[in-house]
Amino acid sequence: MKKKKKVGIIGGAGYTGGETIRLLLNHPDVELSFVQSRSQAGKYLHSIHEDLVGDTTLKFSKDNSLDVDVIFLCLGHGESSTYLNENKIPEKIKIIDLSQDNRIEGGHSFVYGLPELNKQRIQDANRIANPGCFATAIQLGLLPLASEGLLSSIHTTAITGSTGAGRQLQDTTHFSWRSNNISAYKTHTHQHLAEINQSLKSLQSSFHGSLYFIPWRGDFTRGIFVSSTLPFQGDLKSAYTLYRHYYKDHPFTSVSEAMINLKQVVNTNKCLIHIELINDQIVIHSAIDNLIKGASGQAVQNMNLMLGLDETSGLKLKAVAL
Repeated sequence: MKKKKKVGIIGGAGYTGGETIRLLLNHPDVELSFVQSRSQAGKYLHSIHEDLVGDTTLKFSKDNSLDVDVIFLCLGHGESSTYLNENKIPEKIKIIDLSQDNRIEGGHSFVYGLPELNKQRIQDANRIANPGCFATAIQLGLLPLASEGLLSSIHTTAITGSTGAGRQLQDTTHFSWRSNNISAYKTHTHQHLAEINQSLKSLQSSFHGSLYFIPWRGDFTRGIFVSSTLPFQGDLKSAYTLYRHYYKDHPFTSVSEAMINLKQVVNTNKCLIHIELINDQIVIHSAIDNLIKGASGQAVQNMNLMLGLDETSGLKLKAVAL
């Protein structure tokens, strides 16, 4: 019997921590060794993530263990860098950082963990910076065009569920404010723009960041739906051919000729893409679950690639559908 890989989580009390716990507990090739949380140390995991009742008797630990193969950093933005500066992690332990701290590649050892862009580099990497949720959905809608040098000025709108704001209560996550309400925020200034531009420019060096992005807060809990519009000189058939060719070796991204919707992807690691062509404007719709393909599921996908496992292992999940 093949020995399971040991994994641990730093910062397991939030939404991404909880989703990562759920995926790892049900992963056939790994063993969840510890879940660290300074705020919840000593409590059972299911006392915070209530859906885990009956699934595990693990408790949150105050400290981390270095007797693992992989560590997931499910910390707040800025906290991952602090943790790595204060804790010396042996090189033999692979690190997957779900915060935004290491997504901009430079003079450090983190590889940007978008499998549909960097699969080979991820397989060879020891440290992965997991992409942001909006960044994942937007990039997957644009990568095929960038690969052919077809990007120009892009206008993108995207709506996200309340879990995208994290577990800590804020004015804009109160039920009474969020319910039956929609609002825009961070117009053209969202923090994910930097990593999106980095990826698109890696495929199309002539692209200079002409991406105008308006994010929206939705009155639902999870999922992201994106619509990106830009000029396109080809026909619809050639666009679909380009997209299907680009994603032919990527098991979680599918191109649909029928209009897509959020319920098809919520609770899955899928990205669905639909394309429209109106006059000389191409419109690319893409949809993901912000907590899975946009965070924890993609992190597990990256772990699978890093460990030489089946890329889809532990991620064959069913959409909510109804």
